[in-house]
Order: sequence, then structure tokens, then C-alpha cells
Amino acid sequence: QVQLVESGGGLVQPGGSLRLSCAASGRILNINTNSWYRQAPGKQRELVATITSGGSTNYADSVKGRFTISRDNAKNTMYLQMNSLKPEDTSVYYCYAEMVAGDPKRVWTEYCWGQGTQVTVSS
Repeated sequence: QVQLVESGGGLVQPGGSLRLSCAASGRILNINTNSWYRQAPGKQRELVATITSGGSTNYADSVKGRFTISRDNAKNTMYLQMNSLKPEDTSVYYCYAEMVAGDPKRVWTEYCWGQGTQVTVSS
């Protein structure tokens, strides 16, 4: 089946950078929209950034100018480059993708979440 596997989280000092990766695998024919979400303890999951298959991007106001979402279609991999990190960016980050999957008999749409990766910004 189709799945998303994240990597790249960790501990970083304020002002530092991290790059998160999200690799999709399975019977993928096309990846439509990719997004990154985050959820801090006691808070609701919030949308951080989105990129469409055409390359259009959208960001939460809190990360504009600091985070960059991108994708490598050849590798079915999505990225979130995070610069100038702040303590309030500390969260579990999740990737999400809407993908078209298929086998010799049918085509269907998959809505998948990654397992989450912890990002901690602290001195």
C-alpha cells in the first residue's frame, strides 16, 4: 500500500535550521497536494505549509519567510526547510499527501499521513 515516512527532526538551538523529509512509497501514480502540519502538546494540529502539483505554495503566517516547502517528483519525496527556528516552533511535524495510486485493474486516491517527527527548539 501507499505510505509516508518522515525523517529529519531533532533538537536545534534558536536561530538554527532543520530540513524535514517525507518519502512516499507504494503504488503511486501521481502526488497531488503535499502539506506539512504540526502539533504542539495541548494544542490543535495546525497547517504549516502546502505545495500543489503545479508548484504553488502557501504558508502559515507564523512561518512565512522562514520555512520553505518543496518536492522532488522523481523521488516522490517532499521537504520542509526550516530556518531561523524559534522555541515556539517546537512541535511534532506531520507530512500529509493526497496521491493517486493504481494497479493494473484500478486507480484510486490515497490520503496519507506520516508518522510524525519531533522538532525541539531550545538552548
